Parts: sequence; C-alpha cells; structure tokens
Amino acid sequence: MSTTPDHRAAIAAETAHLVRTVEAADPATPVPSCPGWTLTDLIRHTGSVQRWFSVLLRQRVQQPPRSRDVDLKLPTDPAAYPDWLAESAVEAAEAFATIDPDTPMWAWGADQHARFWARRMLFETLVHRADAELALGLHPAIDRTLAADGVDEFLVNLPFAASFAPGTAQLRGQDRTIRFTCTDADGDWLVRLRPDGFGLDAGSTGADRPDASVRATAADLLLLLYGRLDRTAEAVETAGDEELLAHWFTHSAF
Repeated sequence: MSTTPDHRAAIAAETAHLVRTVEAADPATPVPSCPGWTLTDLIRHTGSVQRWFSVLLRQRVQQPPRSRDVDLKLPTDPAAYPDWLAESAVEAAEAFATIDPDTPMWAWGADQHARFWARRMLFETLVHRADAELALGLHPAIDRTLAADGVDEFLVNLPFAASFAPGTAQLRGQDRTIRFTCTDADGDWLVRLRPDGFGLDAGSTGADRPDASVRATAADLLLLLYGRLDRTAEAVETAGDEELLAHWFTHSAF
C-alpha cells in the first residue's frame, strides 16, 4: 500500500467509536453478522483480544503461545462492558509504548514483527465496530485509506490462517486468479489459487487478466471480505468465473 495508516492511533479511535456506539444500547441486542452473539459478547470478544495481544507484546513472544489465559478483569455487570472496553484500549496503548514496531516477534501471519499485532488489533476492532453498528441499524462509515489497508492486511494474512479458518485449506486451483480492486482508493490485489495453496501474486500488474474480478469501494470491499456484505449487493461489481468466486467466498471465512 502506498499510504500506511497509524495503526496504534487508529486502534484508540476505533475503540472509542465502538464504545460510543454501544454505551446506550441494550447489551442483549443480537448481532446478526456474528450469529449467536449479543452486543455483550461482541464487546467482551473485542476487549479480550486487545488484552491478549497486549500480553503478547509485553512478553515479546518468540514462539506460539501455549495458552490464551490472561487476566481479563471482566466486569460482572454487562452495563459496565463499554467502560471495560475503553480500558482495554488503554492497556493496549501502554503495551505498544513499551516496544518498537520493528521488534522481531512471533506472529501467526506474514509479518514477524510487533507491528503485526497493532495492524491485526486495529482491524479486529474496526470490523467489530461495524458489527455493532449493523446490529443497531446503522451504516458503518470507514475511512477509505484505512479500509484499503484492511483489505491488504486480510489478503496478506489469509494464507496463514488455516489453524482457525480451516476452510482456507480448500482454496486451491489450477493457477486460477481473482483480482480485488478498490474503486475509490489505491488498492489492487491479484490472488492466485495454485494446486498447493493460494496467495497474493506480487508480480502482477493491472494489465494481467484475471479469471474473476471483484470491484467495490475500499469500505465495501473490506466488509465483503469479512462476510459483512454479500457479493450480490448493488455496491459490489463482479465479473468472470462465478464458480471461482463462489468457491473463494465459501472458503475464505476468517
């Protein structure tokens, strides 16, 4: 991406946005984009992820952790969860302040540095902020530069996600390609499905003709990749091999 957002600052902003969204809402409100969850579940998950990542950063882990047990300091009253989430972001900011983004660290994705965790925490928070808004009948507004960075983060790391996204193991093909393009921001990615797996084709150019293509604004493309928007939506333009697209979206759930 040509523009790299300040992930740490964006985490604080997105968390504050999520807190404002849910603080006056009924904690028992269902979250349709996260089946079986309520707003309480959504907030608890988001804050728990922030606190767990913060522990990994403080420990500067060099190997996959054997446990995810951390002291979450969960409140007993669901009404207190928004404040608890705000405190989770403070803990994250304090953890980030102790470590240089370029510090080598274990990460489950492509980038084995501390900065991986800031970027991952940001889009975990942002997507769940969108979930809360969708649950409350609101339209999520996402900065297009931030959204384009989120699309990149998703596509770069998806090939490494099989341990918790087992469907990705089915993303194979005989040299089949899908191009994802932002219509309102700098962003164009060619994904290649090979017999042994899949990943971004770093050597691709805009002139390469894909087997299928998906075009949308950066925000809609981000929501689409995360399953918060259907590819048949009016905001999404698709072309090419429909079976290939169906295969991708069936097996790329994160």
